[in-house]
Amino acid sequence: MQNDQTQCDQMPQCLWGSMCGLGLVIVLSLTTVAWSAPPASAKEIHHRKRAVHTVSMSPQALPWRTVPAHSVLLKELRSGRVLYEYESEKRLSPASLTKIMSALVILERGQLDEQATVSKNAARAPKTRLRLKTGEVFRLEDLLKAMLIVSANDACLAAIEHVGGDEEQFVMLMNAKAAAIGLSDTHFSNGCGFDGPDHYSTAEDLATLSEVAMQNAVFRELVRDEREIITPVSGHRAYVLHNTNRLLGRIPGVEGVKTGFTSKAGRCLIAKVSQNGSDLLLVILNSNRRWKTAKSLIDYGLRVTETVR
Repeated sequence: MQNDQTQCDQMPQCLWGSMCGLGLVIVLSLTTVAWSAPPASAKEIHHRKRAVHTVSMSPQALPWRTVPAHSVLLKELRSGRVLYEYESEKRLSPASLTKIMSALVILERGQLDEQATVSKNAARAPKTRLRLKTGEVFRLEDLLKAMLIVSANDACLAAIEHVGGDEEQFVMLMNAKAAAIGLSDTHFSNGCGFDGPDHYSTAEDLATLSEVAMQNAVFRELVRDEREIITPVSGHRAYVLHNTNRLLGRIPGVEGVKTGFTSKAGRCLIAKVSQNGSDLLLVILNSNRRWKTAKSLIDYGLRVTETVR
């Protein structure tokens, strides 16, 4: 597939005042958002995203004049502060970031040791796939590994057909879950992330979804694995999985979460980073330079949190 070369030519809206020359502007809301030790509920996460603090630094802190993505959201999870955002409420194609929701529904409604048979429909899944064979039987956990680590569409379809009966019914479960956790700008029309007019989300909603998903211990463990090997229950053919997230093992503290790509969605990334007492969550949608952009934003976020701590 060819990458979407559309470029953004607008700068993000930043908060500048007379202190801009000092290199740091801190905007504090009247009400402090407290971070509690127990995991936040989905509703708490959703409501908190509209009542967060925003911290901005001078433009020299980031190495670009125009934003190299169609949408960006960077937040610090412990405090709930938004450290950087650009068009974070814009509806865009989420590509395989969709599989975060699919995995969440599978984990809630299926059992890891269940055995799922690869249908002819799943084996013919387009684009990224492991080339699973019709009739092969896998543990549901192994299909989850394949869809989250290498974004395999054949594994994804096999898993959602097993849990939902068919893809259409499974997508209904996805949209019901999206509504339940307050994703008001998200709608799914398929389970794996293929482009469609009714398949969209926003950086804000995807950040909320990721927070909810990362509270699931199995999901959290799977998305941080750099390499796995799965074998069908019905045979001996091994499939080696190498994580598509290039940040894993290269930037200290990276804990996942997911990559995505289609010609319409461009190159997408959600990353969770825990380092030096900071917990960052980064969402990048449609960026031709997602790895460089991600590193710049992670470095930026760590500097900001260190400054205001």
